[in-house]
Amino acid sequence: PAIVEKALAQGKRVFLDLKFLDIEETVRRATARVASMGVDFLTVHANRKALTAAVEGRGAKREDGLKLLAVTVLTNFDANDLRDMGLQWSVSDLVAARANLAHEVGCDGVIASGEEPVAIRQKVGGSFLIITPGIRPAGKGADDHARVTTPTQAIKAGADYLVVGRPIRDAADPQAAAEEIVVEMQSAFNTRGG
Repeated sequence: PAIVEKALAQGKRVFLDLKFLDIEETVRRATARVASMGVDFLTVHANRKALTAAVEGRGAKREDGLKLLAVTVLTNFDANDLRDMGLQWSVSDLVAARANLAHEVGCDGVIASGEEPVAIRQKVGGSFLIITPGIRPAGKGADDHARVTTPTQAIKAGADYLVVGRPIRDAADPQAAAEEIVVEMQSAFNTRGG
């Protein structure tokens, strides 16, 4: 937790992408610890027992408190991966069902690809947060993601926040790459009206 404490001490917002999935007591205790640190966002896999335990561990919702985000379906999964796991769902149907579950148990939002925000909004409404990974600027490769979108596509579909890793981390000039993505995001939000 030292790096988290250091970031928080510098006034940074912290998103812990730990993807908790364990027995309830472990998730409950770990979430309580994260909440006590002042972290902004925490990810938990979209399993009813894990999500319920995380909500209990966080305690009462507060505007300035920890936001719990359910991981719906990882962006490197496609329909074949779901079949390999014995699931007979389409990716979009499973994402929507897991978003609905997360909403029911008291999470603040979900992690979902830029292909799914419309279906999620139809299922749970507009105030539920959607954080979208698998973001690639136009012309960039998908790497190991099966479901990628550009910043503009994700925002216009309804994403509230974007998770951008490799396009910035692996760029020759990471700062310039980040600035270009931010400009694209601002333009998309202005066009969307948000």
